[in-house]
Amino acid sequence: MRKTSLLAMLALPLFAASSYAQKPAGYHIAKSFHIKSGGGYDYTTVDTASNRLYVSHGMQVNVLDKVTGDSIGVIKSDKDVHGIALVHALGKGYITNGGANSALVFDLKTFKVLAHVPTGQFADGILYDDFSKKIITCNGKSKNMTVIDPSTDKAIATIQLTGWPETAASDGKGHIYVNNAEKSEMDVIDAKTFKIIHSWPIAPGKSASGLAIDRSTMRLFAGCDNKMLVVMDANNGKVVTTVPIGDECDAVGFDKKLKTIYSSNGEGTLTIIKEQSPSKFTVVKNLKTKEGARTQAVDQVSHMVYLPTGEFEPKKQGEFRPKLKPGTFQVLVVNP
Repeated sequence: MRKTSLLAMLALPLFAASSYAQKPAGYHIAKSFHIKSGGGYDYTTVDTASNRLYVSHGMQVNVLDKVTGDSIGVIKSDKDVHGIALVHALGKGYITNGGANSALVFDLKTFKVLAHVPTGQFADGILYDDFSKKIITCNGKSKNMTVIDPSTDKAIATIQLTGWPETAASDGKGHIYVNNAEKSEMDVIDAKTFKIIHSWPIAPGKSASGLAIDRSTMRLFAGCDNKMLVVMDANNGKVVTTVPIGDECDAVGFDKKLKTIYSSNGEGTLTIIKEQSPSKFTVVKNLKTKEGARTQAVDQVSHMVYLPTGEFEPKKQGEFRPKLKPGTFQVLVVNP
């Protein structure tokens, strides 16, 4: 064997190892946080200011360290919990209690329950609108939204819709957008008057649940029941394009820096979509997660995506969703 050939062969393993080390792992489930308490689950919220992850579960919200998963505290309620919104300027957080038709108010430092604010029937999704400085709850059964002034913890307005509201988003400029799932439309609310000013159809999308917004491009991302993400121009309601997603999407997240949209699908996938321009969107990956991982929270600092789920009993006739097996609740942590 010639000396040059021998040197080349010796160099190959080193080159291969170097190439492998430099190759990015890509989107993957990095770890799981396990929570032993029982009951169903819904939304999660990342607090980048304090490295906390708020996880709704049963009749309580578990507060975890977003990096380690260690328990920081528990906020207990008497009824089912759903969405969590934070108001740092006032040091308070808000949790929707569906069965209690109310929003629970808690102290961000001590987790002490401060008040319960009456809402419409079955308060579910929740939003803090940084333009109006108000808390907005989406009330499914009464088909309306409750506007809460966090400075007084009083409801100051009710926004009546024609169908049940799922999730809301704000452009930070005076407009609040909400998925009217029953009517398959996007309702636009004036954040000064709290009146509906537009109702835009989302066709060909149907019954959207998840909703996120890119404020820089003014694009709305609505995750629909018919395995479709509708991209809408938030200025005029025009449907820009549609993107295929997995089944049973219940939440949509958006990473502002990475320009990436996430559709968490209850079938057990996370559809990852790159916003290449205001009119071009490409599916990067359909990451396999776990059945039931239908909601999510995106960390705008670490770019991690958090997906609550667990193991399930066989679904019984008449059940909306199968019951979670006791002791199996967990939060999947996806690393980009």
